[in-house]
Amino acid sequence: MELVELKIHGISYSDNTSGAFAIILDEVNGNKKLPIVIGSYEAQSIAIALEKKIKTSRPLTHELFKGFADKFNISLNHIVIHKLSDGVFYSNMVCEKDSEVVKVDSRTSDAIALSIRFNAPIFVTKEILAEAGFEDDKKYSEDLNLADEKFFNDGHSSPDSNTKKTKDIKKISTRNIKKMLEKSIQNEDYELAARLRDELDLRKKV
Repeated sequence: MELVELKIHGISYSDNTSGAFAIILDEVNGNKKLPIVIGSYEAQSIAIALEKKIKTSRPLTHELFKGFADKFNISLNHIVIHKLSDGVFYSNMVCEKDSEVVKVDSRTSDAIALSIRFNAPIFVTKEILAEAGFEDDKKYSEDLNLADEKFFNDGHSSPDSNTKKTKDIKKISTRNIKKMLEKSIQNEDYELAARLRDELDLRKKV
């Protein structure tokens, strides 16, 4: 089984599947991209891990798994996307403890979310990349960021409501935004925290 290494390109809203997202993986030594449809929760978990700016007050599910593995000296060596059937990708997490290597079956979205936290490489079989990969596709060209309203409303928010919410945040003073950010993290409202932190970052650049 010949494997090809991938890296994360970004997350895009999937127009083909209502309320779903696609994580785009780039071929490390090539030009192909591999889109994998994931749910909104998994997309948020992956985005938070990639962002590295948002610190959750309590561990999310994937962070809990990482903490559990660390306590028991279990490492995640890499993940392998090894099967594609009826549009569903199947993956294995290749873990190691005391020199014993074990493959653990996993949803691909969970495996990717954990690979970021373990800093573990992502691989796919050459056959799957040839079947499901593409070299260029504009429908996945616009990456989402944590401040994108569509990311946290599953794409169902109207343009008017998105504009209104963005304007509302911009009217708040920097001091109050910092207080709101602290409170939103305490309340585990990470969607709001993401938007507030992004607004603070924009103000620092001005």
